[in-house]
Amino acid sequence: MSHFFGIDIGGSNIKIGLVDSEKGLVDKIKYPTIILRENGKFVENFSRTLKTEFERHPEVKETGIGIPGTISRDGRSTLELPNLEDLDNTDLVETLEADFPGKIFYLENDAHAAALGEYYFGSEKLPENYIFITLGTGVGGAAIINKKVFRGGDGNAMEIGHIMTHEGKELEHIIGKAGLTEMINDFLKSKKSILGTNITSWDTKTLVSAAQEEDKVAIKIFKKIGLYLGEALVSTVRLFDIKTIIVGGGISQSYDFVYEPMKRVLMENLTPYYTRELDIKKATLGNNAGILGAAALCFK
Repeated sequence: MSHFFGIDIGGSNIKIGLVDSEKGLVDKIKYPTIILRENGKFVENFSRTLKTEFERHPEVKETGIGIPGTISRDGRSTLELPNLEDLDNTDLVETLEADFPGKIFYLENDAHAAALGEYYFGSEKLPENYIFITLGTGVGGAAIINKKVFRGGDGNAMEIGHIMTHEGKELEHIIGKAGLTEMINDFLKSKKSILGTNITSWDTKTLVSAAQEEDKVAIKIFKKIGLYLGEALVSTVRLFDIKTIIVGGGISQSYDFVYEPMKRVLMENLTPYYTRELDIKKATLGNNAGILGAAALCFK
């Protein structure tokens, strides 16, 4: 039994969890990201925050960190973080190793980390190979192969959100947060809905609640999401020859509405070789996926 830190760095919050290798999440704390961005010294403020956590849990020797962006091939530096530019092109691991001698740090894209967390901490036993897709502000993806994150040639494979759709746009531009807001408002112009006539702020729970009340706009939105996800996954399944798909992120709340149109596209466009063993599952870790996944980066 060992303890690790799992750190999920997001645009809104930094979540730090104490994770037991057998029991899972033991304790967690959350810091608003905006506080660490003060004075443009994110890394310095992050290190100071981490110092407090190491003082609380001196037994922790290894820490996994998930970030919403790309990392260097050697997994030691950040590259591009569209929603957290303060952390762009930073030698994060080198800095933390200098600040905390004797501690070990692992860095990974947050979707990659969350995918790995499902293998070690999810409520269902998973095969050693699966595709993971997550929908939130953007669309993220990962492939776990032989219980390890597939990182590709330079460390940032599986950017499934940037697969081109049949409309000539990237998947993320259509069903990411901004794209869905535009789609919802387009439907509201021509259809009556309990969502109103124009929507500027919404969350998945709002849409799910509307769909449960058989709101035509909400149901149509989920059908569209399922269609686009299905199309992206047809290509992904064929490229990786992996038949297990895990669906996570905010989309997992709407899984029951998205599942049928998504599976229909897959069944119509894949041959029996793929569909005989096709297995689509809902992710089980919820809001703790990032923390647990980051901690799982420490597992050998």
